[in-house]
Amino acid sequence: MVIEDFAPLPCKGNAGKDGWNPPGHGDVFPSLMNSGKLDALLSKGKEYVFVANSDNLGAVVDLKILNHLIQNKNEYCMEVTPKTLADVKGGTLISYDGKVQLLEIAQVPDQHVNEFKSIEKFKIFNTNNLWVNLNAVKRLVEADALKMEIIPNPKEVDGIKVLQLETAAGAAIRFFDQAIGANVPRSRFLPVKASSDLLLVQSDLYTLTDDGYVIRNPARANPSNPSIELGPEFKKVASFLSRFKSIPSIIELDSLKVTGDVYFGAGITLKGNVTVNAKSGVKLEIPDGAVIANKDVNGPEDI
Repeated sequence: MVIEDFAPLPCKGNAGKDGWNPPGHGDVFPSLMNSGKLDALLSKGKEYVFVANSDNLGAVVDLKILNHLIQNKNEYCMEVTPKTLADVKGGTLISYDGKVQLLEIAQVPDQHVNEFKSIEKFKIFNTNNLWVNLNAVKRLVEADALKMEIIPNPKEVDGIKVLQLETAAGAAIRFFDQAIGANVPRSRFLPVKASSDLLLVQSDLYTLTDDGYVIRNPARANPSNPSIELGPEFKKVASFLSRFKSIPSIIELDSLKVTGDVYFGAGITLKGNVTVNAKSGVKLEIPDGAVIANKDVNGPEDI
């Protein structure tokens, strides 16, 4: 919808990707029904489905959670985890009208946004790891009872400001019986949304176990992950990979900021707070085996 007059956005020819209106992941429930997958799963005796964002490497099936839901007849469970300063925009659970409900930042009036972002007032946020009873989904979809709030998401298409209207799967929590939130370890929330996240999970900070779990290296003393900022030269995955002979060791790293045309050799170790800034028009190569600790690197002479 065009913001100025709320007329539909005109499509050009077949429109391609711009002809699609992503409905948000709240559409997962009617989609299960409409695709026939819901009935197919029920016919095989399946009772619960575990739904998670595909970029969350920590989202794996935990049978202890499933067993709890079965024992307590919980139709819906949202995994939440303690909020850090990196998660201030994440949705949180509230009690409203006697129901557990999800509150998203897009639903918060401007004057209360800072209050919403407070990690003291709202201590947990939604990981979007969801456990849902399939019979309950069938009951609610057939009754057209999943009336989730519409979330307006401002976008721009060919220079035209539009509102993409979405629903969130987490907002469905208030329609299910015995719905709960489960406070889970941070290890179950490990999203890879940017090359900085990719550096973390490819480093020696994480290991992939034989049964598919991504676990953090116990040698890391700091409970928080390093803060990593990579410049636009690292944005695309192919560019990111081309700039590392191998991913540096970051077990003792607190923060890393990289700007400019920078390349990393093999066997590099980064510790403490490190800044690497290549001057404009200059290619800066960090040599194999370099150990950089609490240092600003602006040229070869600083290594």
